[in-house]
Amino acid sequence: MLTTLAIANYRSLRSVIVPLTELNIVSGENGTGKSNLYRTLRLLADAAQGNVIASLAREGGLPSTLWAGPETVAASVKRGEHPVQGGPRREPVSLRLGFASDAFSYSIDLGMHSNPKNDPSMFALDPEIKRECIWSGPVFRPSSLLVDRRGPVVRTRDAHGEWRIIASSLATFDSMLTQVLDAERAPEILTVREQIRSWRFYDHLRTDADSPIRQPQLGTRTPVLSHNGHDLAAALQTIREIGDVGQLNQAVADAFPGASIDIGQVGNAFTVEFHQHGLLRPLSAAELSDGTLRYLLWIAALLTPRPPQLMVLNEPETSLHPDLLPALARLISAASQSTQLWVVSHSARLLSALQQDGRCNAIQLSKDFGETVVQEQGLLDRPSWHWPER
Repeated sequence: MLTTLAIANYRSLRSVIVPLTELNIVSGENGTGKSNLYRTLRLLADAAQGNVIASLAREGGLPSTLWAGPETVAASVKRGEHPVQGGPRREPVSLRLGFASDAFSYSIDLGMHSNPKNDPSMFALDPEIKRECIWSGPVFRPSSLLVDRRGPVVRTRDAHGEWRIIASSLATFDSMLTQVLDAERAPEILTVREQIRSWRFYDHLRTDADSPIRQPQLGTRTPVLSHNGHDLAAALQTIREIGDVGQLNQAVADAFPGASIDIGQVGNAFTVEFHQHGLLRPLSAAELSDGTLRYLLWIAALLTPRPPQLMVLNEPETSLHPDLLPALARLISAASQSTQLWVVSHSARLLSALQQDGRCNAIQLSKDFGETVVQEQGLLDRPSWHWPER
C-alpha cells in the first residue's frame, strides 16, 4: 500500500505531500487541483509503461506543465503589501513525482535539456529524466537507497552494500523501470515496475447511446474490467464464475431492491440482462438508463476477482441518482478491504457516506495564491518526505 504521494512543480501542485490510507477521497471546489493530483498518478503509471515523456508532450510539454508561479511567495505578498513578482531562479527546472510505501519507494525527476540550442535534434525540447531512485521504506535516506539513476547511469547496491553499475548508456527519455530488466542485480526495479503497472484507472466509462457497452460484445473470461468498460457482460459473468457471486448479487440488490442480473449469450457474444420486479422480461443494456448502466460498471470494476494494488476512480458519482450514492459508498468501502482506493469526487453526499468508514482519508484541496494546498495541513502534519538531489 502507498503511504505517501509527493509532487513538486506540476501545474498548481508546487509542493504537495499527501498521506495515504486504504481508502482516500479527494475533494475540493472546481479549479483547486483535483485533476492535477489525479494526473500525477497517471504520469507515474506512464513512467512504468515508458510513456511519461509522450504524456507530458500531449499536455503541452514541460514548459506548459510546470508550476507557473514564483519559486517562493513572500509573506508580504500574501498580506497584499507587494505584488506577485518573479526573480532569478535558484533551483533547476524540475518536475518531480514520487510515492512511498513500507516496502519500496520511488521518485522521478524530470528537467529541461541542458543546452537545446546546440542540439541538432528535432526532439531537443523533450524533457529529460535527470534522476530516478528506489529506496527501502517510506523515508529517503542515503543509507536506504537501493537503486540510483543519474543521467545515463544506473547503479545498485550488492549484497555487501557496495555500489555497482548495471547500465551506463540509458537514454534521457527512457525510464529505468522499462529499460533495466535484471532480476538478479536489480530485483527492486522489477518489483516497483510491476507494482505500478498493476494500478487501474477508471475515468472514461461511456454510457451514451453509441457506447459499445450497450451492444453485445465478444465474451471471454475477463477478471479485469477494461478501462472503458466495453466488456461489462464478460466481466460480470467472470465474477459469477470465479469471483464472489454472493457479493455481486448483494451489490445489485443494495442499489436496486428486488432486481437481479443475468448474462445472455448469442453465439460467442455476451449481453447484460437486467431483471426488475414487475417486468415480464429482462431489460438489455441498450434499454438501461445511464445511471443504472454506470452502477453496473462500478460493480464489475470494484468486485474484480483480481484486485490491483491501487484503483483510481474519477468522479464515480457521474450520472448516478443521489439515492444510489450510499450504496456506491458501501461498495467502495468493501472493495478497499482488498485494494487501495483513490476516489476523486464532487458529491458531498458520496463523500459523507464514505466518511462513515473509519479508515477513510479525506483530502480536501483549496487554492492559495494559485497554489494547490491540502486544507488543514500544516508543516508538522505532512508526512516525512525528502527529494533526492540531482
